[in-house]
Amino acid sequence: MSRRSKRKLSGEVNLGFQIAPMIDVVFVIMLYFMVMAGAVQVENAHNTKLPGTVATETDTPMPDEIAVRIEDDGQVYLNDDPLDTPEAKQLPEFTNNLKQLHDSSMASKSEVLVTIYANELARYERVVDVLDALSRAEISNVTFQAGSPE
Repeated sequence: MSRRSKRKLSGEVNLGFQIAPMIDVVFVIMLYFMVMAGAVQVENAHNTKLPGTVATETDTPMPDEIAVRIEDDGQVYLNDDPLDTPEAKQLPEFTNNLKQLHDSSMASKSEVLVTIYANELARYERVVDVLDALSRAEISNVTFQAGSPE
């Protein structure tokens, strides 16, 4: 046999597993994630206090509880009283009432506890508007409850 007949045809040559192209792909993917990590936006957070338990020696006065209800159409109710219009984004009347409640609670040295009842189809944006109004009124004790107020 001649030397040419011993050579395999190009279709029969097995080069094996090539690691260099795999390393190139991994570096390209890693570069993509490193570049995209710089584009991540940081969300603003509302400072709220979560409920918890604290052992005390003396009796603690019960906080004044306020119910805020958000309807599907965007109407906001403060203790079953409708305030502002569903289109009002800043909720000025709602904010002023909350400020008055906060000031009166500070004068009586009691806390204000706000419970938000948002209907199932209420827009998330409207809930954020209510949280912004609570923040402007300096009320930080806020809870959410599923379902309607009893």
